[in-house]
Amino acid sequence: MTKQDASRTTEADAPPDAPALVALWWAAKGPAHWDQAHKLVQDGSGRDAAWVHAHLHRLEGDQDNAAYWYAQAGRPVAEGDLSAERDAITAALLAAG
Repeated sequence: MTKQDASRTTEADAPPDAPALVALWWAAKGPAHWDQAHKLVQDGSGRDAAWVHAHLHRLEGDQDNAAYWYAQAGRPVAEGDLSAERDAITAALLAAG
């Protein structure tokens, strides 16, 4: 999957089916939709939800909380561009099915 394919998911008018992907879709719509995205993964179980949860806390600038959720996801704490991270998570989740 290319970055362009992943971007199409967040540019669509309707979100995808998986809750973690839906959360990323809302997050891509901008800061006004952060709460909607967070609600989808806040009580979610599994590493995918935790990974997206971590990304959302990075978006809000809460690095300590993000670090906790990266650990829950079994992922290293991300650094760098947030959009690139969102695209990478989206691509990985789509590839996993």
